[in-house]
Order: sequence, then structure tokens, then C-alpha cells
Amino acid sequence: MQNIIRSIRSYYPVSDASIQQLTQHFTVHRFPAKHLIIRGGVIDRNVYFIEQGLTRSYCLADGMEHTTWFSKEGDITFGLLCLYHNTAGFEFVETVEPTLAYSIPIGTLNSLYATNIELANWSRVIHQECLLTLQCVRIDNLTMTARDRYNVLLKTFPDICQRVNLGYIASFLGISLSTLSRIRAER
Repeated sequence: MQNIIRSIRSYYPVSDASIQQLTQHFTVHRFPAKHLIIRGGVIDRNVYFIEQGLTRSYCLADGMEHTTWFSKEGDITFGLLCLYHNTAGFEFVETVEPTLAYSIPIGTLNSLYATNIELANWSRVIHQECLLTLQCVRIDNLTMTARDRYNVLLKTFPDICQRVNLGYIASFLGISLSTLSRIRAER
């Protein structure tokens, strides 16, 4: 669980004892590529910690998949409405490559937050950072060229083009595959 622990501690200095409290509730999963972990319209009461592998989150609009996020080693993934409101969400989370992940029930995680200030603070910080990142992505989509958005993505996720279908990247950037191909050819 080195990637998960390193990621947790990159957000907040969580002690070994608190890490143990968290991980003792983990259930291990080995998902193949193209496996749906979370389905839109279905309540999933788990948070998934990714040790190895990659997932993409997407939603459906007019029958088309629109990639909204990528989660890699050390990241967490979950259904937003499931986590915050215990209702079925709109997003799907699918593995892009074989993925080793650990899940913890949301109720258990909330109980840990109520009794462990380190874990509660880690959760607060990681959610703040995710919200800030989402806001930056939104602003970038409104103010940057497609080329600039692609370059920002490569800075934050340098090996994404080797790991992810280029159509997923184009969808995430809000551009066509042909536009992405032209941008890549100009580099």
C-alpha cells in the first residue's frame, strides 16, 4: 500500500497508528481493464483507494460518454452523490488498465472521521484540493486554448498518453479527437 500511504501523507501528516486504523477496514480488489467499479444510477457505498492502475470517471449525455476525471496510483475515487448524499449518482468509474484497489465503506470512513482527527483533517484537505483542482479545470476550459489545456494535463499527468485511449483524453479536454491529434503532431 505504498502508493496509497504516500499519497495520504502528501496531503496531511497522518501517523502510522491512524493509517493502521484506516487500512484495517480495507477490502482488496483486483479489477481487470474495462471494469465498471461504479455505475451511474446505482448507489455504491464505498470509497476506493487505488494502489496500482488507472480509472476514468465519465458521465453520459445524449448517449455519449464524457470523461470527467482520471484517477491513478495513490488517488481515491467514489461516486460524489453516493458519498455526500447517499443517493445514486450520475457518474461511472471504469478501470482503464488492470487495477489494484482497496475499498472502505463510506459509513466506516465517516465513523473514523468522527473519532480520528488526523483522518478527518486528511479528508478535509484532500477534498479542498480536489475542489480547487476542479475549479481550475473549469476556469481553464473557459479561458485556455485546447493546446494550453493539453499542456497543463501533460504537466500534471506526464504519462497519460501512454496509459489512456486518446479519445478519453480528447473527451476530458472537451475537444475532438482530430483536434487532439493535430495538437500532438505540432509538439
